[in-house]
Amino acid sequence: MDIHLRDLRYFEVLADMQHLGRAAEQLGRSQPALTKCIDRLEAIIGSPLFERTGRGIRLTRVGEVLRLRARMLRDNASEAIREVNEFASGRFGHVRLASGPIAADHLLPELCHLALAECPDLNIEIEIGPTSTLRSQLKDGEIDILIGLTATGDPDLVAVPIVNDAVVVAARRDHAIFRRRKVTLESLLEYSWALPAPTVPSRQWLESVFTAAGLSRPHVQIETSALPLLPHMIARTDLLSFVSRHTLALHQGRMLRELPLPAMTLNRTLGATYRKAGYLSPAAERVLEIFKTNGARLFANAMGDAAQGCKNR
Repeated sequence: MDIHLRDLRYFEVLADMQHLGRAAEQLGRSQPALTKCIDRLEAIIGSPLFERTGRGIRLTRVGEVLRLRARMLRDNASEAIREVNEFASGRFGHVRLASGPIAADHLLPELCHLALAECPDLNIEIEIGPTSTLRSQLKDGEIDILIGLTATGDPDLVAVPIVNDAVVVAARRDHAIFRRRKVTLESLLEYSWALPAPTVPSRQWLESVFTAAGLSRPHVQIETSALPLLPHMIARTDLLSFVSRHTLALHQGRMLRELPLPAMTLNRTLGATYRKAGYLSPAAERVLEIFKTNGARLFANAMGDAAQGCKNR
């Protein structure tokens, strides 16, 4: 007997809900239909998948193992169908790109220009957001290629580093902190800050430096998930911030200045990331190759053009 993908999907919902009636309602199926689904799976596996607990149900140890594998099996099947469909229909032109805010405004337009020049029928779908969130979407197969911060040590992902970056403390050029003879971690806490949301890795790293030194966290007066907003905020206030050195370069002509503190410098790498075992269409593979070949130059050109634009305003 073969396992049907529909049965696996029903099984996953039932495992999440832990209640036959609620699962049936969510799926729009009858309870007897779900019971037959579980019966089929248990007959194939040769072991019970659920056990009763009060008014609900819970997974057996065998059920827990199947739950871990069910999503992977369904994803693999979906990707296989997608691959065969694209080759059968001749549609090689759909690429799902995602980018963090640093690359979105300046790098993506030039990358898309090169890709469309080489592949005029290319269809590009672009998602913009925090890199940490997009990385989860990448691992779930919702994105083909992520352009932004690269992460090392994840066995499911392949990172292609392109350029180095650093996140640094910054303020407006005439901020009082630049008149101090010596700036320490303690002195940074005398000022209020404008920072990304608490879930953003750079903020988590910043706060960890203070706590590791036995100090309190900075007083955050402005908090935003829109990272491009931070340079504009600190240019018009007495707040300190923690921003990408590349981003800072775009605004140096607009009264921003880095506070040189090696202990408060977060070094990182920008590049492309894709799934090691995921399917990349011929179009996605070509876009990835274009980025590998031209990424460093495109990034340098984009930063230079943007910085020049700031000076001319």
